[in-house]
Amino acid sequence: MITKIMQSLFGNKQARDMRRLLPLVRKTNDFYGKLHDLSDEELRGKTEEFRKRYKDGETLEKLLPEAFAVVKEACRRHVGKTWNVAGIDIEWDMIPYDVQLAGGIVLHQGKIAEMATGEGKTLVAILPLYLNALAGQGVHLVTVNDYLARRDSQWMGEIFRFLGMTVGCLDDTRPSTEERRAQYECDITYGTNHEFGFDYLRDNMVQEANQVVQRRGHFFAIVDEVDNILIDEARTPLIISGPVDRSTHRYDEIKPFVQQLIKLQTDLITSFVDQADKLIKDGALTDPERSRSLGLLLLRCQRGLPKHRRFMKLLQETGVKALMEQTELDMIQEKKMNDVDEGVYFVIDERQHQIDLTEIGRQALSPDNSKLWEMPDLVEDAAGIDAGDFEIIELADGKKCPLFGRPEVRAACKKEDGSVEIQNYHGKFTIPKNQITGYVQGVDIPKQEREQIKDFMRMDQAMQSEKLHNISQLLRAYTLYERDAEYVVQDQKVIIVDEFTGRMMAGRRWSDGLHQAVECKENVEIEPETQTLASITLQNFFRLYKKLSGMTGTAETEAAEFNHTYKMDVVVVPTNRPVSRKDQNDLIYKTKREKYNAVIDEIKHLHSEGLPVLVGTVNVDVSQLLSRMLSREKIEHNVLNAKNHQNEAEIIRFAGQKGSVTIATNMAGRGTDIKLGEGVIRKDAKGRPYGGLQVLGTERHEARRIDRQLRGRSGRQGDPGRSQFFLSLEDDLMRLFGGDRVSRLMDRLGAHEEGEPMMSSLLTRSVESAQKKVESRNFEIRKRTLDYDEVMNSQRKAIYGLRQQALFESDLRGTLLNVFFKCLEGEINNFGDPTRLQSDEWDVDGFINYVQRCIPYTNLIELKSELKGLDVNSVLDKVMERVSEGYDKKREQLGDELIHNLSKWVVLNRIDSNWIDHLLAIDDLREHIHLRSYGQTDPLVEFRREASQFFENLMVIVQREIFEQFFLLQPKTEEDVPQPTARIQSTEVRHDKIAAVGEDEELPEETKPPENPRVQRPLQPIHRKNPVSRNDPCPCGSGKKFKKCCGALHKNEE
Repeated sequence: MITKIMQSLFGNKQARDMRRLLPLVRKTNDFYGKLHDLSDEELRGKTEEFRKRYKDGETLEKLLPEAFAVVKEACRRHVGKTWNVAGIDIEWDMIPYDVQLAGGIVLHQGKIAEMATGEGKTLVAILPLYLNALAGQGVHLVTVNDYLARRDSQWMGEIFRFLGMTVGCLDDTRPSTEERRAQYECDITYGTNHEFGFDYLRDNMVQEANQVVQRRGHFFAIVDEVDNILIDEARTPLIISGPVDRSTHRYDEIKPFVQQLIKLQTDLITSFVDQADKLIKDGALTDPERSRSLGLLLLRCQRGLPKHRRFMKLLQETGVKALMEQTELDMIQEKKMNDVDEGVYFVIDERQHQIDLTEIGRQALSPDNSKLWEMPDLVEDAAGIDAGDFEIIELADGKKCPLFGRPEVRAACKKEDGSVEIQNYHGKFTIPKNQITGYVQGVDIPKQEREQIKDFMRMDQAMQSEKLHNISQLLRAYTLYERDAEYVVQDQKVIIVDEFTGRMMAGRRWSDGLHQAVECKENVEIEPETQTLASITLQNFFRLYKKLSGMTGTAETEAAEFNHTYKMDVVVVPTNRPVSRKDQNDLIYKTKREKYNAVIDEIKHLHSEGLPVLVGTVNVDVSQLLSRMLSREKIEHNVLNAKNHQNEAEIIRFAGQKGSVTIATNMAGRGTDIKLGEGVIRKDAKGRPYGGLQVLGTERHEARRIDRQLRGRSGRQGDPGRSQFFLSLEDDLMRLFGGDRVSRLMDRLGAHEEGEPMMSSLLTRSVESAQKKVESRNFEIRKRTLDYDEVMNSQRKAIYGLRQQALFESDLRGTLLNVFFKCLEGEINNFGDPTRLQSDEWDVDGFINYVQRCIPYTNLIELKSELKGLDVNSVLDKVMERVSEGYDKKREQLGDELIHNLSKWVVLNRIDSNWIDHLLAIDDLREHIHLRSYGQTDPLVEFRREASQFFENLMVIVQREIFEQFFLLQPKTEEDVPQPTARIQSTEVRHDKIAAVGEDEELPEETKPPENPRVQRPLQPIHRKNPVSRNDPCPCGSGKKFKKCCGALHKNEE
């Protein structure tokens, strides 16, 4: 009520936005009317005129009306002309309407223009693209797929070229090539979000400045289908990766155990369903004494196998689901959920996509030794070692075996016959008495040996962690990932299906071992693991642009997220003609079988009337099911899903023809308008149009805007049309997020005849409420992902900034001397407390000796007497004078060109090598950081703290290695400088679709074959080892013990 009163007084946001835009629209049309008499050459000359005026200080805002008018006039002059676009001859028939001019202004202002399907978003984009290209800094049009980038660059390119602009398309070129670089040098560049992002990462891995393709940076970008790219794929880190040197998975070994466990769980849940069914028939629902037992049985079924067919059918009976949900609330309040979970072998959390093994599950996997599937308590074990609470068994062959545990536990391992029986994470084994020569108590073990035992325990824990992770991923693969829904199998390969578009994402792989688990499940070749070389989230990549805008048909529902994450306002641009499509209320059925039968009946009816029908499904499996049902009815139809997406454009072209039936998996984002054929639009007795494209949705998507996009395929440009959604209470959205409200409403509606839909405004609102829950939850996940990546973003900027200096600066002297100073500033702390220079604890001689060994070009030994009694800054100043002198002497000896190439190679080589190690450590930290929540700490705070410490250590190592290597390398000719080797091996894109970062995430990865011809050999990860004892002299020559010098850094890295 208050909202309506406010709107009546001040108008709604859409009306206010349009009032602000109309003066500029009118001004543009005034200029447009004055351009008709100009020749083509004179009109083309306007581009150079605008460029000159911009260079002379005139702003793009002042140029906007004239520039937009020039584009509109160019469009008018092309009407009737034909040119080839993506293999099809298309006749130009578009001149921007006023609402399209308004949309162009919105885009130029760095906002998001929401424009309905068919309103000409592709045409709208050329207005701000032309205007911003006048600045000469390059503008980018970002699309969701290669086809749209190629089509739009060829379609709109004629207008741009007519006006003297150059147009490029990334789809036509290979990465890291001269051709790709040329596309970026064009005034306007079209490409996909992935290609723009990957090129940014590749540019920060190249070894020569001429290999950089995005030389002009990130000035202005328009993102087409902005909600799809900036929202749906916002949990998408773009990742460049390389192969690892070894595989740690044990899926083939563990698979028989998992299959056995799945069978045990299935049999158990089936027995629970039998018991529950019997109790329901015996009236337990209304019996307070027995309803508790029934609720527990149902809850265990839900926690054990939520998609068990008989269980799902049982939930449809009146009062059953409500009882189960009430029991769950009671158990949570009584803190007895663990008791519920211990009744099954493993627990499935569908919402979080997580699976946990229970105690009886571990016992079932290994009845004799449940420790095989337990995670060791490293903290407790390490504390026991520090306290000497263990023994060492000395064996006859000279080997030693640790015996851990409290005294009573160790005593139980020692049998009466003198043998020792040990159970641990590797198995159960016995040491015979005749092989034991004695025992050594832990308190008698030297501290150095105890540290070695701890190292052994850490390796043991890592192996056990990997084994438990493998079994968890296999269980997820078997219970949560369905073939022809989440993925398809083609040519003996597992290919992910995009949940938003229904397209196959060939080459992409789920990360964290999940993809390998699915490959193991499907008995196809398990492909090798990879490691991260470079990464950035789409959120942080697009925030690199000085100005960012976007366009889509559905953004208003995500306006809060766009404003929070990207600081972009959403402006709803009205349609050129009123929308006449009729959006019918949802039809809700009790079961999926009833729903699909109703969909087929509706298709038969519409097909008999000669109306085109577009059926939207959420996965491949449903589209194939409906296809089989239509084939039985002898109705000709086309299927557009992940398995035949190659014919997408052709199928969509004919989807609006008379009597056509098209089944499309996730129509959202397809990017092609469906134009109606002859005889599809009819008129009634009063001359009012009806008919048009009939859209039938078979399920609600998690996000409301995806449903709006499907509806929006009908009713373009004022055409008639109709949309209708068919739902069932077995749909995943209703089952997972509908909550007890849907259950109560279903019970209130009572029994109904089979096949009869339930129609209720309350049910429709419940569906929208469920969607809002999912949208809110996904927003929090994306926000959390961004919070984690913000930590890496600052580190990435620092590292990439140093690389950019090395690549593009003509003289690296200043950069190197700055690195040397920071190195020495840190190294001086390794020789004592710099604040107590007069103390004997500060080893000034050791510091000078270290620097002298690194720089043979100058004499620092003579400085020792001068440095006595100076403060730390004065010491560093004196030493840096000699370091600068050493640099200059080396430069004089090698020559400018050779010293520059050596400097560049040392900086890039040391940065890249250590950055890869750093990313590996960060990946490992992110994977396990969520466990800190059990210690009542915020994982994000802990991640920020530890990641910052990791980065500080990284910079210390990079600076030291640059300092040491630069002076010690002695090339005589250009050939002696080590040649750079490109590191790009494969490219991956990850989508965190379900879990938040650090919470057992499942992330797809896109892997492409090597694209850089300079690659000479596979990248091998660098593994740093500690080959010297902690108390030995440090090999760096500092004269200090290893543990007090470089060993301290190694320990930090561990």
